[in-house]
Amino acid sequence: MSVDLAFEEAGRGPPLLILHGLFGSGMNWRRIARDLGAKRRVLAVDLRNHGGSPWAGTMSYEEMAGDVAALIERLGLERPAVLGHSMGGKVAMTLALTEPARVERLIVADVAPVRYGDHFSSYTEVMRSVAAMQATGREEIKRTMLASIPDDRTVGFLMTNLVRHGEQYDWRINVAAISASLSTLGGWPEANDRLHYDGPVTVINGERSDYISADDRPRFTRLFPRVEFVTIAGAGHWLHADKPEAFIEAVTTALDR
Repeated sequence: MSVDLAFEEAGRGPPLLILHGLFGSGMNWRRIARDLGAKRRVLAVDLRNHGGSPWAGTMSYEEMAGDVAALIERLGLERPAVLGHSMGGKVAMTLALTEPARVERLIVADVAPVRYGDHFSSYTEVMRSVAAMQATGREEIKRTMLASIPDDRTVGFLMTNLVRHGEQYDWRINVAAISASLSTLGGWPEANDRLHYDGPVTVINGERSDYISADDRPRFTRLFPRVEFVTIAGAGHWLHADKPEAFIEAVTTALDR
């Protein structure tokens, strides 16, 4: 069963949906949405178990694509363009493959239609421990998280989901459901490999990211015959945050194809 997704909206014009990555939300895309809103009606969507959207016990790519299709139907959107980053990119690809008539064009940011190894179980373990602790403030939580995740940027990103309820800190994302779904989220639906999407597709990757390899390009081409590839120099996996101007230029070019 689909859930009613929350979203933030900016701009006017033909619709563009932005689908965030794991542990993210539409809020993380406000700068990009504002700039792209010069020519588009941009909806930065919160996927299930993230941001302001409802929680659910499962989160397969088929289910999440169904949520987005339901949002398109609910808002009466006429074939929006869809931009997805990382996990959101897999949701976007699944939507385009399973319901191609709903998608005008597809932009995939730094993810491939393949299975990845587990990079995130340590994150959810730390987040669950934080939810159980009696912290005096955000700095104590940050020190606790850095002891297990020694990367200030990653911890800062995860902490954008931290909320306070009275004297207790907790997460606005459904950490338990995300943790239980990590194997699914790292994978790719096998049924998708029997489908194809014939609309225009742009795949944008970060030069310093290893999420898309040269070996992945033939798989993209089989699924998306009209695919083109763009690399953002000097960017990592969070290419929209590393090089926002170059990313916006790449997306704008793709939308104008």
